[in-house]
Amino acid sequence: MTESAHRQPAATTSGTGSAAPPGRRPKVVIDLEKLRHINCGLGRFSYYLGRELLGVADAAFELLFLLPRGADRYFPEGGFGILPATLFRKEVVQKVVRPVVGPFLGRASIDLWHVSNQMSRYLPLDPRVPVILTVHDLNFLHESPQEDRGREIDRKLADIQRKVDRAAALVTDSQYVADDLAAHVDLGSRPVHVVPLGLSEPPPASATRPAFVPEGPFLFTVGNCLIHKNFHVLFDLLPALPGMRLVVAGKKATPYGEHLEREIARLGLTDRVLMPGEVSDGDRQWLYENCEAFLFPSLTEGFGFPVLEAMQAGRPVFCSRKTSLPEIAGTAATYFDGFDAAALAAVYRDGMQRFRADPAGSQKLRDHAAAFTWAETARRYCRVYESVLRGRSG
Repeated sequence: MTESAHRQPAATTSGTGSAAPPGRRPKVVIDLEKLRHINCGLGRFSYYLGRELLGVADAAFELLFLLPRGADRYFPEGGFGILPATLFRKEVVQKVVRPVVGPFLGRASIDLWHVSNQMSRYLPLDPRVPVILTVHDLNFLHESPQEDRGREIDRKLADIQRKVDRAAALVTDSQYVADDLAAHVDLGSRPVHVVPLGLSEPPPASATRPAFVPEGPFLFTVGNCLIHKNFHVLFDLLPALPGMRLVVAGKKATPYGEHLEREIARLGLTDRVLMPGEVSDGDRQWLYENCEAFLFPSLTEGFGFPVLEAMQAGRPVFCSRKTSLPEIAGTAATYFDGFDAAALAAVYRDGMQRFRADPAGSQKLRDHAAAFTWAETARRYCRVYESVLRGRSG
């Protein structure tokens, strides 16, 4: 795609801002820098938010995407300006330059800046430009061990506090994260908006059974092997389910992944617990569609996409009643209130009995997942943009 396919911002849009004059659409910068890691969670969030904003915001805003080099290819339809995500625009440089150029900043055309994740290193040069900050989670606070991570935790909290202090409004993916943020950061009088994420269309499932899955029924869970995922408790469920295997897919080259493999050997479950590591999109979708049930005993989730992805495939979901999971899964999931072997088995048997007795069970799960759309996420972000701009003009 050529540069002319986009509405390129003028050189003066490097970070100064002022209220949009009558008759001009407000210019809104959307930080999509994480597209440099398109396959990570923040990369996918950036992709889907940018794509859907182009569909719903054009009449109300002029969009400027802060992009890494070459990332405009993800939006071939055009209809946006580009701010290159250069070193100069990083806050580490801006905070040095800002006091020097501040007295010389005149009226410019940026009206609002959306910092799309709490780890972003980009802020507007002009301190007058209002900022909206999205905080996806504070999972680092809830990971173990914490005793030797005090300085790391303090540093990350201080970094988020600085961004919160700069923001006019905050957005979180769930009410749980909003409450977690309020408990650990001074929000002042800033409004906090809860905007749930959307669920994308699933990839095509692999045409054949993955080679690492033997014939027979299996349970499925997915996620990088981090201690808050709590996967080890599922091993205690297997003795109550003869003939059932468990597939744990996700990055396993972690300390917790090594612990899981040691536990599998110690418990004599090497033929019943399968840890294939990271799997392809097609294999993951095949696992969702063909498992007996999806189990997700996680202790800390900012949103919890896997439970919705399993529901999208029409499979029964069993998850912990922790953090954001009840908020996202609602009444469609069955919940573990305890993780001892007897409690796990009783919840599983009861939940599967109810699922099998309901002819519409799979469709109810699909309907619940279908309520989470990226188009609705984008529309709600537009309402947040409008509320901040109205407050500024008032």
